[in-house]
Amino acid sequence: MCKKVLSGFLIAALFSGHLSLAQKQANHGTDSLARHLDEVIIITNKSAAQKYEKPLGSIESYLEKSECVNMVRRGAYAWEPYVNGMASERSVTTIGGMRIYAACTDKMDPVTSYVEVSNLSKAIIHNGTSGASTGSTIAGSIDLQPTKAGFGERQLKGRGLLGFESNNGQKIVGGGISFSQPKWYVDVNTTFRNAGDYHAGGGQEILYSQFTKWNFAANAGYKLGEHKEIEASLIYDKATNVGYPALPMDVSLAKAFIGSLSYTQHHISSTIHLWETKIYHNDITHKMDDSKRPYVPIRMDMPGKSRTTGFYSKLVGESGNNHWISTLSGHQNQSRADMTMFANAPGQKDMYMLTWPNVFTNYLDAFVTDDIALSEKFSINISTGIAVHNNVVKDTFGLESLQIFYPEMQRSRTRVLTRASIATQYVQKNWAFKLSVSYGTRAPSVSEGYGFYLFNSFDGYDYIGNPMMRNEKSTSLSAGVSYSKGMLMTKVSSSVFYISDYIVGVPNPQLSGMTIGGNGVKVYQQVSWARIANVVADVNLHLSDNWQWNNNFGYRRGVAALIGNIPFIQPFSYSSDLGYKYKSYGINISMFGNARHNLINPQFGERNLPPFVVFNLSASKQFQIRKLPLMAKAGVENLADTYYATFSDWNAIPRMGRNFYLNLIVSFN
Repeated sequence: MCKKVLSGFLIAALFSGHLSLAQKQANHGTDSLARHLDEVIIITNKSAAQKYEKPLGSIESYLEKSECVNMVRRGAYAWEPYVNGMASERSVTTIGGMRIYAACTDKMDPVTSYVEVSNLSKAIIHNGTSGASTGSTIAGSIDLQPTKAGFGERQLKGRGLLGFESNNGQKIVGGGISFSQPKWYVDVNTTFRNAGDYHAGGGQEILYSQFTKWNFAANAGYKLGEHKEIEASLIYDKATNVGYPALPMDVSLAKAFIGSLSYTQHHISSTIHLWETKIYHNDITHKMDDSKRPYVPIRMDMPGKSRTTGFYSKLVGESGNNHWISTLSGHQNQSRADMTMFANAPGQKDMYMLTWPNVFTNYLDAFVTDDIALSEKFSINISTGIAVHNNVVKDTFGLESLQIFYPEMQRSRTRVLTRASIATQYVQKNWAFKLSVSYGTRAPSVSEGYGFYLFNSFDGYDYIGNPMMRNEKSTSLSAGVSYSKGMLMTKVSSSVFYISDYIVGVPNPQLSGMTIGGNGVKVYQQVSWARIANVVADVNLHLSDNWQWNNNFGYRRGVAALIGNIPFIQPFSYSSDLGYKYKSYGINISMFGNARHNLINPQFGERNLPPFVVFNLSASKQFQIRKLPLMAKAGVENLADTYYATFSDWNAIPRMGRNFYLNLIVSFN
């Protein structure tokens, strides 16, 4: 039934594209709306390599530069993005518009862990439901855009990457090559990383923080006509021997296959400039095990599997002062995870349970956004979306296990999810003002709805899902003002989210825990409300052609009914970066810090953390070696070897101490 519905949506998307062919030919085209409410982080190009302290850092190091993204860290690998202080269940992360579901019940493999900086061009971050074309969300969305050579003049390009870090002995090797011409293009790239255990400030070794990762990506395109083209992409990512020092288990394998095929047509009519349709499939495998730990109460294996097949079809157009995008999308995901606990004594039986009972998620979505230029100074953006969300528990054993707690539970449940936003922008000389109001809903995640005894090492509880919960709902208000004149550019922005039917784990003393030494069982329930407020300020000074000084300040506050303080909420934080460039040389000195983290919730495992400040230093040089441009960047992180942990470090695991690094990027064309 669900496959038929998905097919129907795909046919409708294709039919809408064919209808648009009857319109008049356009005299110009466009790629997207003016994204005045987006935050764009450039990842792969020359300016990005020069801008960031460590150009060959992980994708997480790029994303945490965002004003609304924090990264929750369980080790040195695969950090979880929190958008506007909210966990990944409340946001949507995509790769090139493709929906991907993680395969780990412990969030050890967020979507961001399956890409590399070498195969991404930029990250587009939406705040709240504004611009949320990839799915219904509350906190916001992150779309990681793959890099590709594109059509153009006949040209061969290539890059080589080499990096080393002293603290954990990380070695980075990679490269890519691309060929483009007017009719077709192809590019491939690969990156390999290998790291041992890192050391915290003062020299303490953080055991089980090693990892090995290999990533391969390829893109190809072919022009069917002057304004018609097809493109294919592939990402293969494999990580092995990944340690998670903040968790009781490690990962022996995390593997992803992500592929897509798209058709694009430009200059369709005077009102429709672009039609793009993409079909995609991704297959994620994740295996947790504790075989490398010297002592555990009981040995266990926890493999997980996630498969997603989907599509989207997008129309971009313009009519008068209206600049609009309409998107029709759908996908089906299968999530399954189980756990085997091995007996310690001969004759005892092993214990087995389904932690994700083979849950199918069927999702169909329609979204429209319109950017209206009312004058040269004033514009308004209106967006709205509606989705049909359906969960089906395919495994009978898993269904019957959950029915122990919810006898009235049905195998299938369908929900309707809605979202809408209205935003305005006014520009007057050196000033710009923004104001937006948004409403969004979301369904419980697979873990929140159908998880079965999922252990949370942060608070020490086993969690049980609740398929009977209602949709979570959020109303948000965002405002911002910026001023730019001469050498000064400053910006202040804030947002407030009021969430009703807030989903959170609540202790149930009547249930017995499964984990040895655990604190008990929490069942996902809904409290009446939660509030999260964010304030961010930037002050940037272009002191001269050679000197640039950037400063950032931020604060978040989150509380909810019954539970009080929401965990993993950022205290007052600050950062400052002073950069100097002269000809082919560059020097940067930077610092960042947090105030004391004392607005905590001990019920969720949080603890008071002292304030800290960390200094970094880096230098870069542009070379020419046999006419090949080479960029070398060297630096030291945590210059004073400070021992510290942040609010977003799981179980307050300390961060890396002093770390010397060297990044080399050579290119040719």
